[in-house]
Amino acid sequence: MRRRKSLNDQQRFAAYVAMHFQCMKNGGKFKKNDKKDIASFFGVDIQIIQRIWKLAMRQLVEGLEVDVANKRKGKYGRKPLKTDLSLVLTIPLNQRSTIRSLAWQLGVNPTTLFRRFEMKHIRRHSNSLKPTLKEKNKNDRLEFCISMLDETTTWDASPIFSYMHNIVHIDEKWFYMTKVNRNYYLLPEEADPIRTVQSKNCIGKVMFLVAVARPRFDDAGNVVFSGKIGVWPFVKEIPAARRSDNRPKGTLETKSMKVNRDVMREFIIDKVLPAIVAAWPIEDVGQTILIQQDNARPHLLPGDKEFKEAVAKTRLKIKLMQQPPNSPELNVLDLGFFNSIQSLMDTRSPKTIQDFIKGVQEEFEEYDVSKLNKIFLSLQACMIEIMNHGGGNGFSPPHVGKTRLENLCLLPKIVCVVMCTNYMI
Repeated sequence: MRRRKSLNDQQRFAAYVAMHFQCMKNGGKFKKNDKKDIASFFGVDIQIIQRIWKLAMRQLVEGLEVDVANKRKGKYGRKPLKTDLSLVLTIPLNQRSTIRSLAWQLGVNPTTLFRRFEMKHIRRHSNSLKPTLKEKNKNDRLEFCISMLDETTTWDASPIFSYMHNIVHIDEKWFYMTKVNRNYYLLPEEADPIRTVQSKNCIGKVMFLVAVARPRFDDAGNVVFSGKIGVWPFVKEIPAARRSDNRPKGTLETKSMKVNRDVMREFIIDKVLPAIVAAWPIEDVGQTILIQQDNARPHLLPGDKEFKEAVAKTRLKIKLMQQPPNSPELNVLDLGFFNSIQSLMDTRSPKTIQDFIKGVQEEFEEYDVSKLNKIFLSLQACMIEIMNHGGGNGFSPPHVGKTRLENLCLLPKIVCVVMCTNYMI
């Protein structure tokens, strides 16, 4: 129980009555833990109870009526120190990255400044580096966001985005087996865990190719298409070149592959395309499917001949699409999916690369479909911010309360743009 700092007048008198009754019950004396039990009942420190009893006894000795009410009037307590926070604007940003450094520049105690932080007089901001954008890059981002609007509503006062059901987002990502620094919650008597590696620069990692699309639901909210196309590791099995203490020569080992355009073409043709054909809803067979990728050098160009020949052998119309350069927020994988999978993997403790690969694949298959759908809504909200900022990236991903809306059964399917402001319908 969190202890209160003080009691109101009714509670103080009730505490006195309780102590008086306990004292008379024991023949005018207190037992060892009587006052402690009363203090615990009222949720205060025992010193407060002792002061109430001492005050009552002094009044009885003087022949006065017992009055243990609080005599404080108006505002009481130590007066807060005056700190001119307007001086914060004159301090360079690199000299106020911590409470201690900012307090040093202001000439105040860090504890005093931390109290002002708790009172929300100052705020903490986490800043991350973003790509430098040229004017052409900004225009490309604007055109890309506008192309995602529903063509039938572009001339309306409130244009809306398309459902984006025909876009498959693909990208590759390094997933790490563990972090250099991790936090754990332990009991006071519990020993600190010890984690060891040969080198902090050689933590086990595997690059995966991931492909997802937007999930679909029926009118009852049941999942009819999960949107999870697949996840594939860029690894190969090779025999060990020499003997070691852990395995004999020739034992197959799992090694990471160097990813270039030829490897990427092989994975897309042999793995991504068959997975799309197997998972895609039958009712959309005649619809053009766009595979969206960034401009990384190993990625295929939209006019890749071998890719087109592989697509011609399928029953679907599939095309490659490049997202604007320096725009990770325009891909749902970089926007939140990759970080979510990495966070889920941090709760595991894989010992081998094989266990790690299996864990990533299991987390991908078990990933909450509703969360994936929310990332697509976040993508549309980011597109609105890009249009509001003229194609720039000087914004933070907006928070629109998707979980709250989902709990109220008000989560929208699409996002609309009205007067450069986010509105959801």
